[in-house]
Amino acid sequence: MKARLILLRHGQSEYNKAHLFTGWTDVELSEQGRKEAQKAGVFLAAQKLYPDICFTSWLKRAIHTAQIALREMEWEQIDCLKSWKLNERHYGAWQRQNKDKIKEEVGEAHFIAVRRGYDTPPPPQKEDDPHTAHHDPKYRNIDPALLPLSESLKDTRARAWAYYTEVILPELSKGKNVLVSAHGNSLRALVMGIENLTPQEIVTVEIPTGEPLIYTMDEDGKLIKEIKNESYL
Repeated sequence: MKARLILLRHGQSEYNKAHLFTGWTDVELSEQGRKEAQKAGVFLAAQKLYPDICFTSWLKRAIHTAQIALREMEWEQIDCLKSWKLNERHYGAWQRQNKDKIKEEVGEAHFIAVRRGYDTPPPPQKEDDPHTAHHDPKYRNIDPALLPLSESLKDTRARAWAYYTEVILPELSKGKNVLVSAHGNSLRALVMGIENLTPQEIVTVEIPTGEPLIYTMDEDGKLIKEIKNESYL
């Protein structure tokens, strides 16, 4: 029984627009981001790619992207399950900071190693920083030991891939079409596992905002093929 997996990076956020590191900072979509989400919904409906279930993170830019896309599809009746394990990579002390300013401060080599590398995290947030997840009431029921102060892509992959295999994969194995609305790095983590990419190969993978990435999966959740979006204009 074949199933479709639709990975959708949220539309442009206000921090994307301002060229700031976002991470777990909970910012809203920009006007362009809302239009990108609408366009994704129009495309999915035109391709008759109607999901049976939706998954998203706890960050509103991903939640609202899913809501807008499903509204455009007139397909708002499906369940949408949310998990912090699909959150964006935690950018530590770099969150809320200008990317160009950080690059100037740390040097291009280290900047690239952190931003595009696999196992190099940014410097952590200070534990008394009021912007940590430990101070955010929506994480109050999560074991504080699980809440990061900074993450590499490797760290992000550990939590996102575990959630995929434990929660999302069983739905695909039932033949359900699944929409995952999440973030650049949490989706890169999933792509790495789905396509069996190496840490070296994932470095060059970039997932555009608001553009669906579509896979056909078999009953064991194995990749049959990636559907190229040549028709996505």
